[in-house]
Amino acid sequence: MAEKQTLARPYAEAVFDRAKESNALMPWSEMLVFLAAVAADENMMRLLGNPRVERARFLELFLSVCGQYINDDGANLVRLLLENRRLGLLPEIIAQFETRRAEAEARIEATVVTPFPLAARQMKTISESLRRKFGREVNLTTRTDKSLLGGIVIRAGDLVIDGSIRGRLAELATHLSH
Repeated sequence: MAEKQTLARPYAEAVFDRAKESNALMPWSEMLVFLAAVAADENMMRLLGNPRVERARFLELFLSVCGQYINDDGANLVRLLLENRRLGLLPEIIAQFETRRAEAEARIEATVVTPFPLAARQMKTISESLRRKFGREVNLTTRTDKSLLGGIVIRAGDLVIDGSIRGRLAELATHLSH
C-alpha cells in the first residue's frame, strides 16, 4: 500500500498543480474518476494485459473510449501512465488529488460510522463540532456497521475518534491482558 502511495505521489502532485494553475480542480476531479472507471473496466484490463495488443493501439482505444470526457491534459496523463506502466495507480492518484483539493478548498472529508442510521439533527451536531475542531468546512458521509454494537467512530483525515462500544471493549481487553 505504501509503495502505491509513493509511486502515485508525483503524478498526483503534478495533476493537482496543473489543475490549480488552470483553476479547474473540480473538472480534474471528475476526469480522474472517469479515467479510473475506464481503466478498471474488465475488457480494458484484459486488453492491457494482452501482449499481442501494442501499447500505441491500447492508448488509441482508451482515449477513444474516453472521448469528450477528457481534455488534452487528461490524455497526456493517460499516455504518461501507460508509458510508465502505472495506469493501475489511478485510484491512488485520485485519493491523493482529492486530499490536496480538500486542503486547498479549506474543507475536510469525514466519515461517521454508527451501528444505526443517524438523524439529521445528530449529523448537523457532529458536522458543526468537527467544523469547529478543524476550522474548515466538513463533508460528512455516514456508514452503518452493526458490529459496533453502539457508539460512534469518526474518521477525519488522519484523526480517528473511536467512541464505539466495540472499541471500548477492545481497549479494556488490552488493559486487562497487560
